[in-house]
Amino acid sequence: MGNFSIKDFISAFIVLFAIIDVTGSLPIFADLQTKNRKFSPAKASLYSFLVMLAFFFVGEVILRLFNVDVESFAVAGALVIFVIACEMTFGWEIFKMDSPGGSATLVPVVFPLLAGPGAFTTLLSLKAEYASPEIIAALMLNMVFAYLALKYVYLAEKIIGAGGIYVLRKFFGIILLAISMKLFISNVTRLL
Repeated sequence: MGNFSIKDFISAFIVLFAIIDVTGSLPIFADLQTKNRKFSPAKASLYSFLVMLAFFFVGEVILRLFNVDVESFAVAGALVIFVIACEMTFGWEIFKMDSPGGSATLVPVVFPLLAGPGAFTTLLSLKAEYASPEIIAALMLNMVFAYLALKYVYLAEKIIGAGGIYVLRKFFGIILLAISMKLFISNVTRLL
């Protein structure tokens, strides 16, 4: 394998940071808190890292086992993101919070917000361009940022205020709609 490349690490970090988009999810995290849907920042970051790391190594094999290609997986994930975006934008209550104990840690924080289909497909794509150590290090640093964003979401809420969070929620709802459409269309096109 060669030496660790800082340039490749930075590139992989930036790509993952844009796809995971933890800063764009701040309004969702704040909204979960205002609705008393508890989540653990440490567990969410750790579980997300472990799930993405596992998918990095065995994702293609698992998908092939179920006879599912990466594109189909991304299309399904795009639909989940679309539902969350509709909730944010239109104020609908679609996503049933049925995770164990009513915790929001696993759903929707870990999946699909942090370890979502976009992140999964990006990890598989990065494997073709960069070495594993750089990608894993970039993923770890992204999860540190995710932990900090989740841990201090109340601070962002306090600084921005309830009205600011409301506006950001609507704005990022539309951004998420656009991301879900892009993910859906690009992968449906590949499937066809």
